[in-house]
Order: sequence, then structure tokens, then C-alpha cells
Amino acid sequence: MAKAKIQYSCQQCGAVFHKWSGQCADCKAWNSLQESVTSTGSSRKIGYAGENSGSQICNLTDITAQDAVRLPSGISELDRVLGAGFVEGSVVLIGGDPGIGKSTLLTQTMANLSQQVATLYVSGEESADQISLRAVRLDLPIEHLRLLTETSVERILALAANEKPKLMVVDSIQTMYTEQLQSAPGGVAQVRESTALLVRFAKHTGTTVILVGHVTKDGTLAGPRVLEHMVDTVLYFEGEADSQFRLIRTMKNRFGAVNELGLFAMTDKGLKAVSNPSAIFLSRHSEPVSGSAILVTREGSRPLLVEAQALVDSSPLANPRRVTLGLEQNRLSMLLAVLHRHAGIAMYDQDVYVNVVGGVRITETAADLPVLMAVISSLRDKPLPVDLAAFGEVGLSGEIRPVPSGQERIREAVKHGFQTIVVPWGNRPREEIKGVQIIAVKRLAEVLDLFA
Repeated sequence: MAKAKIQYSCQQCGAVFHKWSGQCADCKAWNSLQESVTSTGSSRKIGYAGENSGSQICNLTDITAQDAVRLPSGISELDRVLGAGFVEGSVVLIGGDPGIGKSTLLTQTMANLSQQVATLYVSGEESADQISLRAVRLDLPIEHLRLLTETSVERILALAANEKPKLMVVDSIQTMYTEQLQSAPGGVAQVRESTALLVRFAKHTGTTVILVGHVTKDGTLAGPRVLEHMVDTVLYFEGEADSQFRLIRTMKNRFGAVNELGLFAMTDKGLKAVSNPSAIFLSRHSEPVSGSAILVTREGSRPLLVEAQALVDSSPLANPRRVTLGLEQNRLSMLLAVLHRHAGIAMYDQDVYVNVVGGVRITETAADLPVLMAVISSLRDKPLPVDLAAFGEVGLSGEIRPVPSGQERIREAVKHGFQTIVVPWGNRPREEIKGVQIIAVKRLAEVLDLFA
């Protein structure tokens, strides 16, 4: 008979140790080791990417590559972040805060696709009555939607093998367990092995599997980080509690672009796709206000217009505050130093607050120029024109550097009625745009002429 053995697994990276310690020796995370019980008897190791027996070495030229077969979800914003739809045999992991709308979106998707292909919704958290009440409240077509409430992975795979669904949702992976392990559901080992079995099932049957994952208090997916490496696509559901809008961001996609952004609005009939997000993030004040600038950012393949607001006020503190929402704080400090060195505008006695309207996180450098324009506008209390937009990277030597996809950003700004666009010299259009003034700048000092 196999003898039980105690071991400790890191909740962050999945490393296994025989003794407990306060810090993981692999990923250096503190208090992340969790006790689990394993068996010293022989166990069969199963790979999740393919069979572990019968594999042969071959040349890559001998393999005939085929285009990925996609199944559109019918929801435009979800298809955008997936890369035009679900790929046959792929595994999608979607995470987000509790109550943000993960189950609602997946119920809508599965109900709509059940009219075309065989679907199976597996729930380990909610009862069948709860899911039925949600579907009725959302007025969804549920005549062909198959439902299973189960937490045993072996039982789920056995029933799915007979059902043969083309699309299967597992809500959530933290509630699943495999009988091969004795540890409790939700542990590192259980999450890892349950996911491995589900991934292996998806690869061998061609079933698209969607896993719902819990998130920790800092917003990252719960469980070992190896979980994100095992799946094909990782989606993060984001949104503020007091806002009706929800964002889905692609963090990993083996069949499409990463950093794609999908926008949804939460209504009484579920989540609705928002086709023109720029109109939501733009306040478009009735009259010019100081400290406001419109920036043209880019999320994945989509140009997006967002309002950046800045507030500059005299500071009573020895160390003035630098507060940012939606922007990296260290980058703001660097931009203020460039502004002082190359434009002669000092901020050492001023508090600077910068906010990106709508809860959008700006991670690219194209926001440098409009952020500085908003800061100068607030400092001098001189509003920018309401029909002005800008984008561009600011270098440490004061130069305005070009950014990728400059022409697409200009077209997006023109489409929304902006008649003056400040761009880097390297992004200036080759042909004149009728009715639009393009101001191409090379140095930061040239931008100050707009405030003369």
C-alpha cells in the first residue's frame, strides 16, 4: 500500500519542497508554501500536450500545417480579444474579480453557440437552479444548452467523452479535483493536475475548453503561475465596482495578438459589446478646461482616444506628491524631470496628479506628449483647444520620438472630429488631410508654442 508523504508547494510558481520555509527558494515569494499530501507509491505521469508513449522524432517539414479552425462567439468584442473566435482544441483561461461578469458572459456565449454546435457548461460553484435563473433573467435561448454540476475531473471527462461537445466551460478550475491526488480542491497540486487533464482532453478530442479562474487580492490569477503556461489564451476581466463598463484584456494568445482590449457594458440583459469605445472615454467638454488633453493610444490592433487629466497645485510638503491613476508613476517623475531640464519648467514645489479617464491603463509611451501638455495646461491655467489631440514619446534628451501605427492614430482622431493633431515629426502624414491641421514637432520646446 502506498504511504502518504507531506510536501510543500509554492502557490506562486508551483515549486515543491520537502520542508516548509518562509520564502520560496525559486521565485522568492514570501509565505507562499502550502502543505499537501502525496503518495510515495508509483503513479502514472501524463503529459498534457500529447501522449507520453508512441511519440517519434520527425522533421518540421514533414508536418502539414493547417489553418486554425475558429468558431465565432457571436459577440464582436469577445471575438476581438480571442483573435476572431474560439480555436478548435484550444484552452482559454479567463479570470477576474468576483461578481464582475465572467459567468454572465460565458452563459450568454454558450447559450448563443448552443444553437449551432454542441456545448456543455460545467459548474462547480453554482447549482443548476442558479444557472437556470440567470439564463431566464437574461432572456437567453437555452433549449439546446447542456448543463453539468460536478467537481470531479474524471467524472467530467467521462461524461464529456460521451456528450462530445465542441465547446465546454469549466466554472471554476479552483473547485475541481482529481482523484489521483489526496489534497483538497483549490490547492496548487489539484489545480495544476486538473488543468493538465482538461488540456490533454482538449488537445485529443478537439474540444474548446474555457476555464474560469479565481484571482488573488492583488488581481492576479490564483494558483501556480504554471497554470498560465499550460493554456493557450489568458484573458483578464477588469472593471470598477461603480462603473457599468467592463474590459477584457488579452495577456496571452497563441492564436492571435496580445494586449487586445474588448469593452462591454453591463445591462439588465447581460453584457453588451461596445463597438466605439473612444466615444465613452472622451468627455468632450462643452468649453475648454485647463489640465485636459486627448491622447491617441493603441490597445492591441485598435487605436483608442482617451482623455488624460492633470492637476498641478502648490505643495506644502518637502517632497511634492506624484500621483497617477492609469499611468506608471515612475514615468511621470521622469517626464517632469525632462520638462524641467529641456523646457525650463520646474515642478519641484508642485503636487502633480494625473488621471486617465475611464479606468484605462496606459502602458505605452505614446502618452508622454499629451500628459506633459495636460500638466503644462494645468500649471499655467490655460486650456487646450477642444478639437486638439496628441500622441508621441518624449526622450530623455527632450526629443519627440515617433511611435508605431502613427497613421492609424491620426485617422482615428480625424474620425472623431479632431481638427488639430500634434504628432512627432517621424509620424507626420505624407499627404495633407483636408480640414485637419497636423502639427509635427521634433523637440519638447516646440510644444510650448501652443501655450503662447
